[in-house]
Amino acid sequence: MSKAWDEQSVSTLYGVGKARETAYARLGVRTVGELLEHYPRSYENRGDVKLLETAPADAKCAVVLTVATQPRVSMIRRGMSLLKFRAYDDSGSCEITFFNQNYHKDSFPLGATFRFYGKVERVGKRFAMSSPAFEEIAPDGDASDLAPLFPVYPLTEGLSQKQIATNIAMALRLAHPVMEDPLPAEWRVKRALCTLPYAMRQIHAPESMEALAIAKKRLIYDEFLMFALGLAASRSRVKQQSAPQCDRGDLAPLTALLPYELTGAQKRAIDEIKEDMAKNVPMSRMVVGDVGCGKTICAAAAMLFAVQSGYQAALMAPTEILARQHASELSELFSKLGIRCALLIGATTAAQKKKIKSALSDPDPATRLDVVIGTQALLSDGVEFSAPGLVVTDEQHRFGVGQRATLSERSHFTHLLVMSATPIPRSLALGLYGDLDISRIDEMPPGRQVVETVVVDDSYRARLDGFIDKQVSEGGQVYVVCPAIEQDEEIEAGELALRDVAFDGLSPLNDHAEGIPLKSAVKYAEELAERLPHIGVACLHGKMKPAEKDAIMQRFVSGEVQVLVSTTVIEVGVNVPSATLMIIENAERFGLSQLHQLRGRVGRGKRKSYCVLVKGAPRCGEVAEKRLATMKHQHDGFEIARQDLMQRGPGDFLRGNAESSIRQSGGIRFRLADQCEDGDFMQAAFDDARELLETDAQLVDYPLLRARMERMFSVDIGVLN
Repeated sequence: MSKAWDEQSVSTLYGVGKARETAYARLGVRTVGELLEHYPRSYENRGDVKLLETAPADAKCAVVLTVATQPRVSMIRRGMSLLKFRAYDDSGSCEITFFNQNYHKDSFPLGATFRFYGKVERVGKRFAMSSPAFEEIAPDGDASDLAPLFPVYPLTEGLSQKQIATNIAMALRLAHPVMEDPLPAEWRVKRALCTLPYAMRQIHAPESMEALAIAKKRLIYDEFLMFALGLAASRSRVKQQSAPQCDRGDLAPLTALLPYELTGAQKRAIDEIKEDMAKNVPMSRMVVGDVGCGKTICAAAAMLFAVQSGYQAALMAPTEILARQHASELSELFSKLGIRCALLIGATTAAQKKKIKSALSDPDPATRLDVVIGTQALLSDGVEFSAPGLVVTDEQHRFGVGQRATLSERSHFTHLLVMSATPIPRSLALGLYGDLDISRIDEMPPGRQVVETVVVDDSYRARLDGFIDKQVSEGGQVYVVCPAIEQDEEIEAGELALRDVAFDGLSPLNDHAEGIPLKSAVKYAEELAERLPHIGVACLHGKMKPAEKDAIMQRFVSGEVQVLVSTTVIEVGVNVPSATLMIIENAERFGLSQLHQLRGRVGRGKRKSYCVLVKGAPRCGEVAEKRLATMKHQHDGFEIARQDLMQRGPGDFLRGNAESSIRQSGGIRFRLADQCEDGDFMQAAFDDARELLETDAQLVDYPLLRARMERMFSVDIGVLN
């Protein structure tokens, strides 16, 4: 049986060979369906036509000009040619220049009218444009006949905008005749949604702002609906299972080893965990709390309860660095309690892996391994538990529904505890993690250091370099966080970001100070290394392979690297007590909760620590300025979360760039939906999913939805099995 159109490899498209297929894979695109879900990050607003005299000086724009002179080619040196001609509108004359593009010589006949898109430069009383994009306007037409919005896609090395647009156009032609809509007509009418073929066509080639908004609304609904169905399926699956009763929990041996008293919030969370684990139905609980609030000791208590009741426990972390950190902290405690503990990660030697796997599957309670801490290596073949009792996942938002379910099912539906360092308000957490109960640690241990926070702009660059040098010379280490990986990730002034397209088709004012360039982690690291050659600088970002990221982090943890320039990949997890300075570039681009998470990477040792929020411009918009002022004066994570909701509707929650947004690996990946900003719409999708499953739990009457669910969730979860 041949594959469905959306499961076919991108290599089936004309012109996609091995090299381009590899480049697409770096973007997470392997199939035709994934290519169509590689949505534009912004749009060139070519429909907003300006006169030459009103064209902005620092942004691209569209102008409609008539060719006034014959194009001429001149050679300025060997291998370099210029194609020039003049064109005009009612406000002035413009010299158009193309470099090394002689093939355009016959493209501009005298008297023909074109829409040009690019930067208009002033040259005295005249104007100039260099290598603009252009489209000819028919003699009996006008600019309104041309498409107003042109997509701008996320890129990687080996792919250009033109190549991606061409391949997506091919994919649309392939898919459109056979693309079926999984939503029945009555659903679409109920929620005022367009058809899926229309949405796909308009998201990539919108006919208007209104059409783009309509498409965005439908595709966001689809993402939320699939997420809701996945959560509902997971809940249903869990409710049908039984779990081992871990009812012999005694916390006293653990607390006797601690050099501090547990906070009231920690005790409350541990009591909730203990009560859940004493039942014979699987616990599904999340411990949510601020950075440094003491979630790990709650997890340690849960693992202790499992072992005391004769069962095993596993803790899965998203990175090897974080797994090593947990193993270092917990194995010392557990060894004093007579609990056998091991670390299983990708770097574990083959011989050691074999030994650990054998000890996990050992049926003899006297010799088997009690606790294993690791990464996704815990999901690998051959990892079997003889008496599974508890699974803990750390940094919850780095794992998806599918991965949680995989580890739980591998362990025969054990109790499940997940941890998140994002201080989400309870109502929002319940919406985001509908398959989990919530324990909220809203109290910090006494003596927690406050990180001094300041807000500056780019004019402080030299002083910042001096401060970095001073911190390093005194034995400290430095994080620098940039919003982009490479320079081409910028959304240029004049472009319209997809996030700024409202469902009603109107574009709200961009709070992110349109036109401010984004700092690139790669370029920043190179330039900083040149300015401070005596300091060890390294760069870390999400496009690196896991082993490469872990190696760089290990060098930073060991002190070999003093300054780590990174994207938000360092937002969670690693504990480096000697890190005393966090610099966040383009701080106006981040949400309050994410800024708070990043700030939480420092202030973990005994030395005074600082966080510097660097604005991309002296003024960044009223809302952004208010957000940065909140960060300067507020340090309580839950209060920051509350302010975030008050200031923006919860728009910045868990959202930064694509790298840090929630991705439900093994299931949902949110490409357009924002679980906070689109909260009302998410609730509508959740309501629809609940109503659907109440009447048709097996999705018998909705085979297309069922098929999509089975493809998206690679493991057997929920009511579909």
